[in-house]
Amino acid sequence: MSGPVSAPAPSALPVIVVGGGPVGMTFATALGQRGIPVVLVEAEPVAKTDWRASTFHPPTLELLRDIGVVDQMLAEGLAVPRYQYRDRRAGVVAEFDFGVLAGETPYPYRLQLNQQHLVRMLVERSATVEAIRLEFGCRLTGLVQRDDRVEVTVRTGDGERRLAGSYLVGADGASSTARNLLGTGFEGFTYPERFLIVSTSVDMRELLPDIADVNYIADPDEWLFLLHTPESWRAVYPVPAGRDREEATDPADLQRHLQGIAPLPGGYPIIDSQLYNVNQRVAGAFRVGRGMLIGDAAHINSPLGGVGLNSGIHDAIDLARRFGRIWFDGAAPEAELDAFAALRRRVAVEYVQADTKRNTERLSERDETRRAEHHARLRAIAGDPEQARAWCRRASLLESVQRFGVGLPPAEVAGRLAAAAAGSRGNVAG
Repeated sequence: MSGPVSAPAPSALPVIVVGGGPVGMTFATALGQRGIPVVLVEAEPVAKTDWRASTFHPPTLELLRDIGVVDQMLAEGLAVPRYQYRDRRAGVVAEFDFGVLAGETPYPYRLQLNQQHLVRMLVERSATVEAIRLEFGCRLTGLVQRDDRVEVTVRTGDGERRLAGSYLVGADGASSTARNLLGTGFEGFTYPERFLIVSTSVDMRELLPDIADVNYIADPDEWLFLLHTPESWRAVYPVPAGRDREEATDPADLQRHLQGIAPLPGGYPIIDSQLYNVNQRVAGAFRVGRGMLIGDAAHINSPLGGVGLNSGIHDAIDLARRFGRIWFDGAAPEAELDAFAALRRRVAVEYVQADTKRNTERLSERDETRRAEHHARLRAIAGDPEQARAWCRRASLLESVQRFGVGLPPAEVAGRLAAAAAGSRGNVAG
């Protein structure tokens, strides 16, 4: 049912968050714990149990510590300092160890924990925070922006209704309804092949004793991403364009791929499999009026590097800190929200998109000369302590956080962006 919008005074209106995945829940929790009223609407009737993302990098853990969830994550997750680049024919090419970052972060490792566990933890915590209202089974269908508010239409099992909010924040994934209603594009491309994740309870270290808990494995025919989580080992590999879903996810075909990694008499028990499209895309704008985009709604990328979820959480905390200043410190909304949009889009393009695209190309390179060059460069970097530390700082997103900060005041953001632009001009001139 629909009708006129009724709402309290604009200063008391909640922030409306669309999407109850890890990024949306992080943002809602960060707002609610500050005492900022928030209503989160999620189309699914319950929190989703999506196994896709599973890596939390050091600066992300530092940010999540601020909302009180890291100790529980550490208790349930798997700390992995060491990871490898390998070649399917040549074996180990290079190994990197986040332990070299011990002087820069209290979390010098990747934490492997499937993303649905973070969502579960945050949903449980939100139930105790008076400022947070979660509405599952509630789908965004319409948006009107006013000078002093947003008005949204949502559809539930009981029909349509309207909500009024101070701002709208879209965290509703790659096919974001919020982004579409805000009218901004999603620039980039879709890979012709899809990626398949298959999970098994078999401990792959027993079959491949020299592997790390996280492995990027190059191959011109079928590259592989092999990683360990508390529940399982997961293999990610490409499915060629034109191959249908039924064939790609057939248990016999999944078994064939796993046997190609390491033979196992009797076969692998398969826990889960997912087939999905992979994109490299960035929203044309992260802010349109009173509407903002974070996480996959703003930027989506190849999973090779484990930075998409992390960058989305950085978006969420950056924006939450700005809303804190707007609500309680009298900060200028225009300056704060423009700083968010400029900064987070810069990071998405320069770090998330650039690095994940390069990682994917490196693993799938078919030209033997270029493959040999990639391998030689990785060996040289891993063999030099300073280069290896710089590599780990960038791969972990510590470099981007130290360079641009998270949620810094607009004047400082402007200074850092100007310095970055000057540095880029200097590099070009050189």
